[in-house]
Amino acid sequence: MQLIDERDAGSLVAGGLDIALPQGAYVRQKFEAHRIDDVTFEVQRQLSRPQILEKIRPGMRVALGVGSRGIKCIYQVTKATVEFLRERGADVFIVPAMGSHGGATAEGQLQVLAQYGITPEALGVPFDASMDIVELGISPSGVPVYFSRAALAADGIVPIGRVKAHTSFRGRVESGLYKMLAIGFGKHAGAASIHSFGFERFGELIPEVGEFILARVPVLCGIAIVENAYDDPAVIEALAPEEIGRREPELLELAKAWMGRILFDEFDVLIVDEIGKNISGDGMDPNVTGRFSLPAMSGGPRVQKIVVLDLTEETHGNANGIGAADVTTQALFDKIDFVQTYTNAITSTVLSVAKIPIVMPTARTAVALALKTLVGVKPEKARVVRIKNTLQLDEIWISDPLLKEAEGRSDIELVRRAPLELPP
Repeated sequence: MQLIDERDAGSLVAGGLDIALPQGAYVRQKFEAHRIDDVTFEVQRQLSRPQILEKIRPGMRVALGVGSRGIKCIYQVTKATVEFLRERGADVFIVPAMGSHGGATAEGQLQVLAQYGITPEALGVPFDASMDIVELGISPSGVPVYFSRAALAADGIVPIGRVKAHTSFRGRVESGLYKMLAIGFGKHAGAASIHSFGFERFGELIPEVGEFILARVPVLCGIAIVENAYDDPAVIEALAPEEIGRREPELLELAKAWMGRILFDEFDVLIVDEIGKNISGDGMDPNVTGRFSLPAMSGGPRVQKIVVLDLTEETHGNANGIGAADVTTQALFDKIDFVQTYTNAITSTVLSVAKIPIVMPTARTAVALALKTLVGVKPEKARVVRIKNTLQLDEIWISDPLLKEAEGRSDIELVRRAPLELPP
């Protein structure tokens, strides 16, 4: 459905949208680059630790929980874990551990894993994507706690997840193994149960529910992944259940110190080429954009206008997070799967993430609208940043005013001058 044509778009703004786009350059941002080169070796080294190895018995059934999005090495880590356990005689199967994602259906969750190459054919093990859950009880704070029925049928459970800053709450632990146990394995019912208490309580509830589960569920270990700013694995650790509570907060501090970001504290327009659930739970990470869905959250750069141009193919129409943008394109709007998007927003209880910003017919008119509606800044003087997405931040485009600000900085290097070129 065409919302507005280019002629009408131009007539909406005094003076029209036929303005010159800014000049600028591609620059390279330099970050800390701790990196694990041999992922398979590191996974198997970690699983060989005595406190974990002694729990693996021939013939035992082990459920691997996989579901964290956007982890570059997730296939390698999962495959290495499968191979290690099978070599020691364990019978392994995969359980999608991603709460309500994938449209809260078994088929949708299998599709999410398939995007990462994680399939029964590739790994040589069965998958059980059933959404059936068991209520484990009520946590001390009154949270009904649910857990995958398929995983509970195993003799041992191994969640594989990334430790990182969350997009909607702050706490001793945020995204990581506790959250995967509390929400990921809880499927739709578990995710909805915890979200119903509001993000402002997640800082206390996630570790509480995680410990509640660890006391009742046969977790062998959790495999924690910390990435650097280049989306590469910087730390991989296999943590015994009794180690998670101590080590996950330490890993979170490393993740926050190493995460990618835009190395300017303030600018006028941010252009994001693509958002999607494979990039961030919020489509685009607010820790990078500075645009959070909850008023209590803060951080990141100060930006007047955000323009989002498209959805990733891997998000399958889930436009969760588009509500943080000011302007978007008809091309993105046409790709939205409102069932997937609304399921995600409703489960989280934060409906603003699914709101639709102003829709312009093209990328050029979308960017022009953002430039024309800046307060106190003329379009030709605008400080503009363009990124592919909030995961890939090593090379970005900046306009000339920011390029001047970057002169003499050791953490920003000029790659090549180039005008702002947009898709049709």
